[in-house]
Amino acid sequence: MAQPAEEAYYRFVVLFFNCLLTFGSYFCFDIPSVLQDQFQGNLTCANSTVINGTVECVEGLGMTPQEYNLLYAVYAWTNALVVIMAGFLIDKLGNRFGVFLFSFLCVLGSAIFALGSHFKGTPYLLPFMLTGRLLFGSGNGSLTIVQNRITAFWFRGKELALAFGLTLAFSRLGSVLNFFLTQKFEAQFGMQWTLWGGTLLCVLGFVSAIVVSALDKVGMKQLGLDGTIQEESRKVRIQDVKLLSLRYWLLVLTIMFFYNGIFPFIADASKFIQDKYSGYTQKEAAYIAGAVYDSSLILSAIVGILIDYVGLRGVFAVACAVLTLPVFGLLAFTFVPPLVSTIWLGVTYSFAASSMWPSIPLVVPQATLGTAMGLATSVQMIGIGVSNLVVGQILGTKSSDAKIPVWRWQRMMIFMLANTIACIITSVVLNIVDHRQGGTLNKTTKRSGASAPSGPTDTEPLVQEEDDQNEEEEEDS
Repeated sequence: MAQPAEEAYYRFVVLFFNCLLTFGSYFCFDIPSVLQDQFQGNLTCANSTVINGTVECVEGLGMTPQEYNLLYAVYAWTNALVVIMAGFLIDKLGNRFGVFLFSFLCVLGSAIFALGSHFKGTPYLLPFMLTGRLLFGSGNGSLTIVQNRITAFWFRGKELALAFGLTLAFSRLGSVLNFFLTQKFEAQFGMQWTLWGGTLLCVLGFVSAIVVSALDKVGMKQLGLDGTIQEESRKVRIQDVKLLSLRYWLLVLTIMFFYNGIFPFIADASKFIQDKYSGYTQKEAAYIAGAVYDSSLILSAIVGILIDYVGLRGVFAVACAVLTLPVFGLLAFTFVPPLVSTIWLGVTYSFAASSMWPSIPLVVPQATLGTAMGLATSVQMIGIGVSNLVVGQILGTKSSDAKIPVWRWQRMMIFMLANTIACIITSVVLNIVDHRQGGTLNKTTKRSGASAPSGPTDTEPLVQEEDDQNEEEEEDS
């Protein structure tokens, strides 16, 4: 009689709670973006005036633009540094260790961040909030790695792209709901309760971590793999990074260059739309910019099913990069309504996320997947961070209110184009190398999982190579 863990419903139950791991943290991450006016608002509005029915003064935490942006900088750079070691720790100590530790860090970080809002008008506000973002950044990026590792274990050789697409969709659902609900909630209940509400959603992620951990443990025992995975994990060493394949590094560069064009653009898209195109209010511009995430939320699962059916991950990676070129061309050199470009970008982003990230488990062994995901995430975050600095230099203004000249925006879009061209080059080389090594990326998930080649491949345990070398040395001696 088949064990429950061998049935399809079991892995989809695991997937559901696995998706909930990051729903709350993604909601919580962008609360400052939605409430930017309140974060940078005046400490008091005692002498505020009403003009045309609206209050001129916005009461808030009194942060400067530099302090506000520091909240995101601390998150990004902490994320980039921590995820490398986090990936290794997950490989060494297991999914259950990682899911508890990093979901707890998300709860702790969001709680300290919310607590900081109670010190409004004091010198303690910024240290508390930065400490909260630092801990939150340490947990959230690393939690995504262990989430991907659990997904890859349960869906490898099955509905892998669909599973990755659904985890992305749940995360983006958190981002989208934050965008639609947070302002209304803050207007009704105030800043402090809004931040504590975000913490409560992170607690939901911690509860999901308990359920996922239990399901993962029971499932592995039923499949008879618990001892095997632990044995492989004990063999993993930090030096194994040297043995990661050329395909893996080309895939990492492809991901980095693609995301270099996406996230830095989204960060400035609202202001770009207001500066270049006439007649858009701040709220309308924000809705148009958010269409990138809206599209990916709707399409991710559908695209995942498609990619699981037809395979061709390497081909899709090239196609995504090629089809993204016209988006930045339209934004740079034409006045076509920006909604066309943001929806288009959302479509290519959906295909890229569902084809590139699920390719990593196909070119690295399960025992070192956490390390590989950590390195990929770190390189991605560093690339995005550097791109944000470059974009800041190109736009060249210190005031958030000043209208930036269109020629500066055009140069920014040309920089996005350059990243996209680099992505095309790396993805083409990736396909060439993959073709010479058996074409794993361009098979369907089920065929790539079922047809294990007889010779050594990227997906065999890295430590096997060292074991073979040690045996040869013993025979020689």
